[in-house]
Amino acid sequence: MKAEDPLLQIIGLTLERQRSFLLQIPRLFIQQGEILSLIGPNGCGKTTLLMALAGLLRPRSGQIIFKGEPIHRLPNPLTYRRRIAMVFQESLLLNTTVWDNVSVGLKFRGVRKSLLREKVMENLERFHITHLSRRLARTLSGGEAQRTSLARAFAVEPEILLLDEPFSSLDLPSTEALMEDLETALRETRTTTVFATHNRTEALRLSDRMVVMNSGKIRQIGTPGHVMNHPADPFVASFVGVENISPGRVLACKHNRLIISVAGQEIEALGDLPAGTEVTVCLRPEKIFLSAARPLQGSIGFNALKMPIRRMVFVGSYARVYLDGLFPRVAILDHREMPTLPLETGQMVWASFAAASVQLIASENMGA
Repeated sequence: MKAEDPLLQIIGLTLERQRSFLLQIPRLFIQQGEILSLIGPNGCGKTTLLMALAGLLRPRSGQIIFKGEPIHRLPNPLTYRRRIAMVFQESLLLNTTVWDNVSVGLKFRGVRKSLLREKVMENLERFHITHLSRRLARTLSGGEAQRTSLARAFAVEPEILLLDEPFSSLDLPSTEALMEDLETALRETRTTTVFATHNRTEALRLSDRMVVMNSGKIRQIGTPGHVMNHPADPFVASFVGVENISPGRVLACKHNRLIISVAGQEIEALGDLPAGTEVTVCLRPEKIFLSAARPLQGSIGFNALKMPIRRMVFVGSYARVYLDGLFPRVAILDHREMPTLPLETGQMVWASFAAASVQLIASENMGA
């Protein structure tokens, strides 16, 4: 294996059940030390892919290559499995103490007692559960149990860590605290990690790259910033939080400025597409500014549309404002803006947004 080669590669991987494909992955690589997130809705294939990477599901075709060697050709299957650790949605702990759970992988590997104690203590401290070391697993809360599962995984110093929605069963405070500790642990150890989640906020926080999946296929791969700002198709746009999505058509293009017809109105966007191009117009709700009076147009490439408020949903320090129009339909208003607007159903407001905030997906880029 050369230094620049990926640690793990997937080539032509397919997996099926009852003649239906669960996975169809032409190519995917994972570099040494990176955190790769698999995001997508429930049933999209994230867990199935993790199970295949763990060697727990046998693919119909294709290869999983670890350090340049297909894993099915390794003389001993345990050679690969002992280099990975997996943490599931639900903590799968032995009915014994926290200490015994964290140490079990080290015992299987024949680690001498002095080193075993050192590694267990290090990871109990890493996940702040030293005080629980003599507690029985069945007495732990959900957050404590998941901390124990993570400590057990890190104790064996895996070359690859597989995480299957480890926060899905936790409440928000527990998730926030555990995510902070996990993030610190991953950055300190530089452990190569594949992290499956349906929560884009978790993926954005932890990932070096994101893989958006649906129906067992990869829809887009890229850095979090690229996927969020340049979604490959309407499905990806919708899943990463672009709530204002509508078909449109380029009417004119001049000096990288586009006039787009969308929902019976004209808006400006940036780009270089010929007139007549069919596009999907995407606009994030947080990019829209709401005002009672028409805003002053400070620069070229500024859009302002007037429409009534249909309803509001208050969520903590911000409000989701649903507009009674075809585009845009949803805006987000933070607490600083709320006093400037009469937030009443039927109230007319101006929805303004910069041309640079409009994301366009040309029809030829939309895959299945």
